[in-house]
Amino acid sequence: MSEAPHGAPIKTPAQLIAAVIAGFAVPIAIIVLLAVYVDNSTRTGAGTDSLSDAEVAARIHPLAQVEIRDANAPRVYKSGEEVYKAVCSACHASGAAGAPKFTNTADWAPRISQGFDTLWHTALSGKGAMPPRGGTSPDDYSDFEIARAVVYMANNSGASFPEPAQPAVGAAAASGAAA
Repeated sequence: MSEAPHGAPIKTPAQLIAAVIAGFAVPIAIIVLLAVYVDNSTRTGAGTDSLSDAEVAARIHPLAQVEIRDANAPRVYKSGEEVYKAVCSACHASGAAGAPKFTNTADWAPRISQGFDTLWHTALSGKGAMPPRGGTSPDDYSDFEIARAVVYMANNSGASFPEPAQPAVGAAAASGAAA
């Protein structure tokens, strides 16, 4: 075995200071260089680089909106088809929760045989899983509009109910004031 001296590689204070500085500076320099390497490209969110301004506006569009109406303006009644598409189609298009399917004469025949007044009363008061007025309020759809929707659905399923008579302008204002 050789008798090689076992000494420290650092022999002077200048070498010690250089070793301490290198011990801190080299790892910090490596970390900084890695961070710059990883972050040198511009990144965008997934799927956002190909969106147009219209698509971005549609994505950030608020869910709820407030619609202010003039209370003195004449009421414009919606057609039966419009009410069906807005309210009734959610269940009657698919037959959800036992609702008679739209245009299915077998589903509607027993109901049509009871007459328009019974169907209308059922639509206004609810039955089974169907809430009263289809889940809407009288402010959203009037009894006349619901009657139009009942006639629309029944007539497309084999009935021949006449279109309900539109209420007089004064009658609508009086019923609104009474409520």
